[in-house]
Amino acid sequence: MQLVKLGKKGQVSLPKAILQRAGISGETPLLVDTTEDGAIILRQAGVYPIEIYSDERITSFLEEDRMAPVQAEKLGRALKK
Repeated sequence: MQLVKLGKKGQVSLPKAILQRAGISGETPLLVDTTEDGAIILRQAGVYPIEIYSDERITSFLEEDRMAPVQAEKLGRALKK
């Protein structure tokens, strides 16, 4: 456990060794929470890119997923077994 000091603006600098042990680097977003007993909890936030698909993009996905008639026939026979 290491001692850190709260700055005038309410900021805390976390020791590099603590960040390395937690696997945190760079400008990693963190979630901050408190417990009923007053503990402060920091957790890495999961940030995932989101893509909004256009109608054209959805159409291209459907075309790529479409089975050839021969494949559909083979699948149909396999599912009947």
